[in-house]
Amino acid sequence: MTGKRLLPFEPTEEVADSLLAGLPVVALESTIITHGMPWPENLETARAVEAAVRAEGAVPATVAVIDGSLRIGLRPDELAALAEREQVAKLSRADLAACIATGGTGATTVAATMIAARRAGIDVFATGGIGGVHRGAETSFDVSADLQELAQSAVTVVCAGAKAILDLPKTLEVLETLGVPVIAVGQDALPAFWSRDTGLAAPLRLDDPADIARAGLVRAALGLPGGQLVANPIPVDDEIPAADLAPLIAEAQVEADLRGIAAKDVTPFLLCRLNEMTGGRTLRANVALVMSNARFGAAVARAFADLRRASGA
Repeated sequence: MTGKRLLPFEPTEEVADSLLAGLPVVALESTIITHGMPWPENLETARAVEAAVRAEGAVPATVAVIDGSLRIGLRPDELAALAEREQVAKLSRADLAACIATGGTGATTVAATMIAARRAGIDVFATGGIGGVHRGAETSFDVSADLQELAQSAVTVVCAGAKAILDLPKTLEVLETLGVPVIAVGQDALPAFWSRDTGLAAPLRLDDPADIARAGLVRAALGLPGGQLVANPIPVDDEIPAADLAPLIAEAQVEADLRGIAAKDVTPFLLCRLNEMTGGRTLRANVALVMSNARFGAAVARAFADLRRASGA
């Protein structure tokens, strides 16, 4: 093969220099910008999340595919352009390579962002909520690639739990089967995205970022594949009780079924519909939990960097 590299992989200079120096870096996904929030809230949130990571002493690295290049970190103008762009591909494990190969532009899901973070050598990825087992999966077989990626890519993912629109008991069961550590922060209950309590006990609890980072390094030393899922509950003041959301989620799901909305289109539709049904309350909660996860993710990234430095790794 001659000429261009097979994988056009481009970290920003800041991200590359930080990784080379062993400084903390936090990966951030881009589907929350293109598919999770309306404009201009999406751009405002993306900028605020990057600022929150910086305020906690880490470097943000928003991931996306731009004109066939896997970007690890976006310039301010690229972030703004992506936020306003329409018809952006939603990239997961199955279609990430094809988008890069054909020179396309796409936003990365949890799974695709984990792949990019692992490729770049980034320990921590902060997001809103992961995908999982969809309701009715026993007939639709709709299970997010995020779960399988957590079992394969050695990245610590900080989120507010799986999205509340999912079948949470089945999601937790699949994670257990795949051997993914599910770690709650500050409580024994597993959080549910907009709500602090799913009614399910978290398999593990670690409150100290240093303990979370140390567990990740021990997994690597043991030769165990995959990452860690850190469930950081939404701040108390921003929570929407699960009991308030349950009937609305059920109604939105029925509407999606009647309209034939399926596969990758389900989650964006449900998030948009719930935002409408709650008068914007879920969007405000979404922003709050993403900001909280960015701050905690930065603390975990700092702990990874400190432990690596102390061990001479």
